[in-house]
Amino acid sequence: MLKTRIYELSLFFTSVAIVFFSSNILADNTSFIMALIVFWFFSSLYFRLRVFFKNGNTNIEYGISYDLSLILFAGPFGLFIFETLYRFTVYFYRKWAKMADPNEFFDTFYNIGSFVITHSIAYFLFQHFYSSFQSFPFGYWILLFGLVCLSSYLSGAIMLILFVTLGEQKSFKEGIDFIFRDISLLDYGKVAITNGLLFLFLKDGKWEMIISLFILNYIVNLSFYSKSQSIQNKLERDQFEQMAYTDFLTGVFNRTFMDKKMAELNQTGEDIGIVVADIDKFKGINDNYNHAVGDKVIQHFASTLKSYLSQEDYLFRSGGEEFTLCLRNRNYTQAVDLINRMLGGIANNSVQVEYNGEIRTISYTASFGLYFYKVNDHTSMEKAYIQADELLLQSKQLGKNQVSALNGLLNKKVV
Repeated sequence: MLKTRIYELSLFFTSVAIVFFSSNILADNTSFIMALIVFWFFSSLYFRLRVFFKNGNTNIEYGISYDLSLILFAGPFGLFIFETLYRFTVYFYRKWAKMADPNEFFDTFYNIGSFVITHSIAYFLFQHFYSSFQSFPFGYWILLFGLVCLSSYLSGAIMLILFVTLGEQKSFKEGIDFIFRDISLLDYGKVAITNGLLFLFLKDGKWEMIISLFILNYIVNLSFYSKSQSIQNKLERDQFEQMAYTDFLTGVFNRTFMDKKMAELNQTGEDIGIVVADIDKFKGINDNYNHAVGDKVIQHFASTLKSYLSQEDYLFRSGGEEFTLCLRNRNYTQAVDLINRMLGGIANNSVQVEYNGEIRTISYTASFGLYFYKVNDHTSMEKAYIQADELLLQSKQLGKNQVSALNGLLNKKVV
């Protein structure tokens, strides 16, 4: 941690040295104070729209920066004043809102130092190459775009050194990937155009245009931020719902989702096959091996059942080694044929497991109960499930490894 503090403070004092050896504020005092107030106000307002990505113990901030236009207008000294004012405003706000990290104070010095250093390099390059690029069509914008890219890469390199100091960077490739991380050319272009226009307006003292550009930029980013938050919230809801409805062991739907889906299917009035399937002599597998091996068999059983189903069908883990299937868009004969194929596929297959340091091959069979009927007011999905469960029990009593099926449309039993 001490090395990290030394590194963060060294960046800050390097930026102080750059400011000390550079010229004073380039703009006149009145123009600079007005620019400082406008940039500080809108940057502070824009702060809550920034996106944060956590890398280890470090928060990485993504958002448009106006530093390039300000340093071109006021020089490194002017940018240093702005960054100090802005970063400590953010620091005190986050402390007041109880959002601050334990390292927030030193991170503030890091942010001031890194932003002043990277944009000072961009500033000196702009001063050196500006006249040369004037001879090219759109040379001003090409130069700004290149400086925006360079500033981003330098900022990534500075942060990479911090990660190495913290021991959070594992490989050289990861470091290169981080520096050239997935920021689109469109993002770079947006930053270049915004800063380019701001610099031109600052030079000409067009304060109405400057404020209008800030307001427009804020509205556009607020819209994008709201949409991204909405998408993020939906993804999180979908993820939580999937976790709530998914069996953790097999990855298929659980009993909770089965109850929900059966209530929905009750309203369809379709012909449907309810199947209850169970691994034969499963207790013997647990007794002869262990529960970890038993779990592997259950996973294999679920995967095998799922491989026979179409997208319209449903597979639920309704008990320990018991699974329930809802077969849709089939007639009775097709449903019976499918279950018989499942029966044969399971009996002729096996699962490899590790037990006592050795690879063992376990063969097993399963029994099925199929009840086929038309969903109606008289026979709900819940009642059909009970019928299928009774047919499964019948298969067990008849010797296991077989299918007991009943066509509820004709009341015709097949064993």
